Amino acid sequence: MTYCVATMIDAGIVFASDSRTNAGVDNIATYRKMRVFERPGERILVIINSGNLAITQATLNDLEQAIRHNNEIHLMNVASMYEAAELIGSALRQVRHRDGPYLAENRVDCSANFIIGGQIAGEQQRLFLVYPEGNFIEATPDTPYFQIGEVKYGKPIIDRVIKPDTCMDDAIKCILVSFDSTMRSNLSVGMPIDLVCYNRDSLQAGLVHRFDEQDNYMQQLRASWNEGVRRAFAQLPNFKPESQQKGYP
Repeated sequence: MTYCVATMIDAGIVFASDSRTNAGVDNIATYRKMRVFERPGERILVIINSGNLAITQATLNDLEQAIRHNNEIHLMNVASMYEAAELIGSALRQVRHRDGPYLAENRVDCSANFIIGGQIAGEQQRLFLVYPEGNFIEATPDTPYFQIGEVKYGKPIIDRVIKPDTCMDDAIKCILVSFDSTMRSNLSVGMPIDLVCYNRDSLQAGLVHRFDEQDNYMQQLRASWNEGVRRAFAQLPNFKPESQQKGYP
């Protein structure tokens, strides 16, 4: 299992991904699930992924090979983020078409999801979620974030905090709290956490950081959030029915 999230706000885009993968409780490993394709001043594309590790790695390797071989169309020469999302979807379909039948014979799930976001000179910043079938959707002001992997534990805090006008610092805190909540409830999601922040129209990566278990800020954030939740809970009013009802409803 994994957990990845990206949120697009007016100020830019925040990307984060965990790095734990497992094939059972006794087979846990660490793999980076974020790739950055950047030509400062011209484009930046950040890709995060979840799902079958072999499928996601093969898809990304095919995309990188297209760049190295200078194919007619690749991630570093497409004219729009929409075309970049199309390339990922097409590459994912090809890998699943090639490897899927063999995995299915052994009842191995070959599904994978990708989030791609960033900006190419000449257009606005954009964010897309690519499904296992290769089709995709785009983030909007009404839906300014995407999650993939183990999404349910981190979703409540994002729903309550993230809005288009949320500032970058608050978006970062919110995303990291969503990771802390997910890791607390699901051991298959774990550190290190990779974070990339993109400032709108900068056309280059901004803050880039990897959080591990010893990271001071992450420890402070976890402690403050835990204490804040307990304090807020203690301040909730007790239930006092207006009238005593007899019997069951």
